[in-house]
Amino acid sequence: MSVERGLVGRLGLGDSPIGVLLGVTLLAVALTFFLAPGLAIYPLAAFAIVVVYGIFREQGTTARMLALAATVVTVLVLGLITIYLVAQSIPAFRIMGIDILTKTGGKLWNPSSAIYSLVPMMWGTVVTTLIATAIAAPLGVAGAVFIAEMAPDWARGLLKPAVEALAGIPSIVYGFIGFVVLNPFMAEELSLPTFGSLFVVGIVIGAMALPTVVSVAEDAIASVPGPMKDGSLALGATDWQTTTAVTLPAAFSGVSAAVLLGIGRAVGETMAATVILAHAQVLPDPLYDVFGNTETLTSLIASQYGIASGSQMSALFAAGVVLFVTVLGLSIGSQYVERRMERTLGGDT
Repeated sequence: MSVERGLVGRLGLGDSPIGVLLGVTLLAVALTFFLAPGLAIYPLAAFAIVVVYGIFREQGTTARMLALAATVVTVLVLGLITIYLVAQSIPAFRIMGIDILTKTGGKLWNPSSAIYSLVPMMWGTVVTTLIATAIAAPLGVAGAVFIAEMAPDWARGLLKPAVEALAGIPSIVYGFIGFVVLNPFMAEELSLPTFGSLFVVGIVIGAMALPTVVSVAEDAIASVPGPMKDGSLALGATDWQTTTAVTLPAAFSGVSAAVLLGIGRAVGETMAATVILAHAQVLPDPLYDVFGNTETLTSLIASQYGIASGSQMSALFAAGVVLFVTVLGLSIGSQYVERRMERTLGGDT
């Protein structure tokens, strides 16, 4: 309670009637939504009226309260999603136990017998992510360096909007291109026994993640202070030496965040993998066969949620939990790298 009062005091909401009214009406909206959803329109209308009144009378207080409300709602929604996701996956974990994450022999996915192993899908996700990262990380960083440090102004003005436009292309378009172009090519030229492979998915997802890596990394490189580069050049270093020894280390936190963001997109990509793969819930044989055909976690959910029920639906939620934990780990890792680089570059130990 003391923490809440301290937060309200720092925001300057406790001393304002508008702040109190906004807080009361927002609390009423939340309680009514959970207890009597059909009546939520009334406190919501009251909240809207108070907001409009506050905009004209106390804009600062109203803006702070709305910002606080947006933050609280965001955290609350994320928490509810997490709780619901975990709760729905519990039946599958009860049926399979740890085998849902470790079972590699025998039948691995058979809803009619309530057999669910996520190992093939986890392996497919790892393989496609590694292939995509091998494509997006080096090419993305190289492209960012070229745009930020080497390209003339006219080329930079053309390339940066073009790269950002590529990031906005829907994933189903990339998946369709992979299906109608890369799949037949791989099947005909390499005589693959199946139509679709992890290698093709990795290439397509890598191409999808490439614009994100280029755009974010370019912003990080361009934000490096000019005096740092000028000092290096003044000491006799070449442009390339300045880029590799000064600019990239200084922008490493942003560049690493760009790469991890690209990896996060590769892990969570759904439609491209769903379109390309043949949806076989088996491990490749041999395991390192990147031209094998299996599933990813996201394609499993997308291809089966429409026909799933009972324990099968719970197993799909378990796949969602694995994805959630993976992406959360990547996010925490990126923040750790960024803080570590800030301490290193700032001279802290």
